[in-house]
Amino acid sequence: MAKSEPALIAISYRYFMAVAELGSVRAAAQDLNVAASAISRQLIQLEAALGNRLFDRSGRGLKLAPAGEILLRGLRRAAQGHENTLDELSALRKLTRGLLRIATVESVSASVLPDMLEHFMRSYPGIQVSVTVAGSEAVTQMVREHQAELGFTFNPSTLDGLEALASRDLDLGAIMSPGHPLAKAKKLSLADCAEHPLAWPSPGLSLRAILDAIPAARKLRPAFECNSLRLMASLSRRGSCVAFQTVIGIERELASGTLVFVPLSDKRLPVDRLRLVARSGAGARPTVEAFLEIVEHYLRKL
Repeated sequence: MAKSEPALIAISYRYFMAVAELGSVRAAAQDLNVAASAISRQLIQLEAALGNRLFDRSGRGLKLAPAGEILLRGLRRAAQGHENTLDELSALRKLTRGLLRIATVESVSASVLPDMLEHFMRSYPGIQVSVTVAGSEAVTQMVREHQAELGFTFNPSTLDGLEALASRDLDLGAIMSPGHPLAKAKKLSLADCAEHPLAWPSPGLSLRAILDAIPAARKLRPAFECNSLRLMASLSRRGSCVAFQTVIGIERELASGTLVFVPLSDKRLPVDRLRLVARSGAGARPTVEAFLEIVEHYLRKL
């Protein structure tokens, strides 16, 4: 490879990542403020230099080829290594600069996470925090693929390549309006709740897997099926139905009395386990350690 090629490769890598992450040459050109023809030319030269086809081109669409997927993972790891180095340098300057990327499930983003973020911002005003809200499995995947340093998730199906830095077990309960016929109960079974309209979590939510483990769930015909905990809480608050959640995400409604939480009594009900996950070994990063201290403080208060 000629001596001039490393600079060419570096520019091509940048263009390649933009196209891979944004899904098209046009979108990458707009994002980078570069002519689309220049990006296309760099991609062609990069494929020639590497001896591999990076994209499968069909019509106007671009889909990563197997070699492209390998390259994208490698570039993300390299970018993460660069971030790690910057974080170590930031530690020498008392964490005055840096970036922390967090992936989180919806319920955490609606309640306890804002308190954590404000606390972190006051303590480390120079650290930028990027937050992405996703489903439980998507959160772990983002952390595993170097798209986030930390992830708040419930009951991950696997921790392969990850470690749990903090966790908290939470009871699952039925939530309803204070005027609902079941609102004064001390405990409820799923069968008790089934006598009223229900809002049921969609497949893919961690709550769904927990509730499906209860034998009585097989006979249910819920009025609503939702992939949003906020929507289910809103329907319950209006008196339309009974929904099922932990207290995470509805603290304000419970405190104001607009929602009532009644623990479920079914014997086979698993606990709902909130976990803060990171890639194995990533807990040593200064920004991660700083945020972890704040997380542990707030989890103890739950």
